[in-house]
Amino acid sequence: MGVVSSVVSSGPSPHVLEAVLERLTYVNEETGYTVARVATGRGSDLLTVVGALLGAQPGESLRLQGWWSSHPQYGRQFEVVSYTTVLPATIQGIRRYLGSGLVKGIGPVFAERIVDHFGLDTLQIIEDEPGRLVEVPGLGPKRTAKITAAWQEQKAIKEVMVFLQGVGVSTSIAVRIYKKYGDASISVVRNEPYRLAADVWGIGFKTADTIAQAVGIPHDSPERVKAGLQYTLSQATDNGHCYLPAPNLIADAVKILDVPAGLTARCLDDLVAAEGVIREDVPAGDDRTVPAVYLVPFHRAEQSLAGSLLHLLHHRGDRMPQFANVDWAKALVWLRNRTGTDLAPEQEQAVRLALTSKVAVLTGGPGCGKSFTVRSIVELAAAKKAKILLVAPTGRAAKRLAELTGQTAATVHRLLKLQPGGEPTYDRDTPLDVDLLVVDEASMLDLILANKLVKAVPPGAHLLLVGDVDQLPSVGAGEVLRDLLAADPIPRVRLTQVFRQAADSGVVTNAHRINAGKPPILQGMRDFFLFPCDDTEATAALTVEVACQRIPKRFGLDPRRDVQVLAPMHRGPAGAGALNTLLQQQLTPSRDGMPERRVGGRVFRIGDKVTQIRNNYDNGQAGVFNGTVGVVTALSTDDQSLTVRTDEDESIDYDFDELDELAHAYAMTIHRSQGSEYPAVVIPLTTSAWMMLQRNLLYTAITRAKKLVVLVGSRRALAAAVRTVGAGRRHTALTHRLHG
Repeated sequence: MGVVSSVVSSGPSPHVLEAVLERLTYVNEETGYTVARVATGRGSDLLTVVGALLGAQPGESLRLQGWWSSHPQYGRQFEVVSYTTVLPATIQGIRRYLGSGLVKGIGPVFAERIVDHFGLDTLQIIEDEPGRLVEVPGLGPKRTAKITAAWQEQKAIKEVMVFLQGVGVSTSIAVRIYKKYGDASISVVRNEPYRLAADVWGIGFKTADTIAQAVGIPHDSPERVKAGLQYTLSQATDNGHCYLPAPNLIADAVKILDVPAGLTARCLDDLVAAEGVIREDVPAGDDRTVPAVYLVPFHRAEQSLAGSLLHLLHHRGDRMPQFANVDWAKALVWLRNRTGTDLAPEQEQAVRLALTSKVAVLTGGPGCGKSFTVRSIVELAAAKKAKILLVAPTGRAAKRLAELTGQTAATVHRLLKLQPGGEPTYDRDTPLDVDLLVVDEASMLDLILANKLVKAVPPGAHLLLVGDVDQLPSVGAGEVLRDLLAADPIPRVRLTQVFRQAADSGVVTNAHRINAGKPPILQGMRDFFLFPCDDTEATAALTVEVACQRIPKRFGLDPRRDVQVLAPMHRGPAGAGALNTLLQQQLTPSRDGMPERRVGGRVFRIGDKVTQIRNNYDNGQAGVFNGTVGVVTALSTDDQSLTVRTDEDESIDYDFDELDELAHAYAMTIHRSQGSEYPAVVIPLTTSAWMMLQRNLLYTAITRAKKLVVLVGSRRALAAAVRTVGAGRRHTALTHRLHG
């Protein structure tokens, strides 16, 4: 049952310390460095141990190898070089081990009862005669079966870990490998390690490559080079590109693989021949073409999306024929009486376009009346009894769209009813029953999701895409909204006039100034402030104070529900990761008697604001998607699960070994905030985030705020963000395909 984390060391042989892990004081998830308190049988005082303990859980009995040392500040401590988990041998140890929540279905109460009944034989009974657990008062067949299954799984995972310990795989990844492959885990790791990078979330090429080296796969093996090429393309799609030009792909892969370019180019030819990737010449301006290399799903999606849009645009049938010869003067008078407001000329043009053209794009910045234009389009379509569907990429954006129009709105995922595995219920063969489909926050639509959505629109229906093209592009690959606006065949309207009531808002005024490359106005604004601070760590502390105390006190806003901290990057002292820890200490501190769960360097508690960080098609009614935000409403150490109530009012259960899919969301990166709106936004700006300080990043952050923006940090960093136009365009060929 051993799990070992080892470091090779010279010098005298290490000491051995047998102890029970009582609590984890500090864990660095990236390095595995841990500070923990352990109990030995020799006395009641807890000892401090430090070192590589990633994966050990409170309650486990450990055999630690290492050396005693004396720390000037913390005193005597044991430096761990390696550890093994062992089964406890004392009644007290067994009770603590079972009561720690390590075995699903057994909490402190049942641990007490089981150990009282079986004594020192407890673990042997669970191992060899689990049916006898029903002898314990209150343990029925159902819970007994659950405990037996959990024990067996725990044992099997440990066996896999014993094998993986020699190839440097952390415990959490070993659990994932086991969940994916079960009893075949060791065989896959030994014989096909590069499969792990494609199949197991959280394992990239580098981890798979380390494992492959350990099991003896040669450095220049074609299998390794091909896996490296596919990994390089996969990294490119994570960075937003749909393809890479072949020379860029080969150069990037050579850096990762440290093999000759000629070998890499030959392996790329082999991959193309085996249709592992697609190579196609696409235009690159100036009558040149580049050999574009795509992962297969992205090539298919780009071709399919372009084909679907052109098919919709040119289809002869019309599901809203009543607008082909409508009396627009009369319709607009009716609309004014209905809404109480006249449309501006640009807005009127957009209303006509959406109701008469099968595909249309509406773009514009804050305060330009996009929302009112959408409401007007929906009012007219509803008056003619059209079937209207409204969607947005996130739950928050969908809620806002529903409030604005008075119609129901859904997320794209829910509308399409994605099934486990991610395949939609609605597609080309089973289209949606809709006459007008309005998609809000379309700048967030990535290529894969846009393709799924447009495929499900029936011929003759009208599709209106609404979004702000100056915001950051989608987190996923592609820049669909920008590509559509660059394609001449797609009809579009850009709203440019800022309305008077919006012009009074510092948020709207400064968003437009920043978008135009001008510095924001910081004097005399009621809803836009800068708290200057040049030191990065002081900026982090001030950000927390502003979010938790100053804004709630002055504006009466709830710091957890109404205030969102948005950071340019995740890492660093003022990054979203560090800020989450500081904000959690303020808003959801540890309390005696309240359950909590530590996962690596993070602790989950009831009341925590959290966000999903990967698409999981197997959880919830229609999957849970990257960016979904919610609050932890329940946490059970007995059942090893916690419950999150999402922004879409769905309760989702997570097993403890799935918690690496969740991150805290008191602070989040600006990229992750796309499509959401918050009453107040606090933005730390430091020169340590220099690489990320770009105009569209700051513009996106500011336009997330409904009422209030507070910038905290360096004037130099603010000036750099305003001055710096974002990175170059992504590699996409959608515009070219739409001209085809």
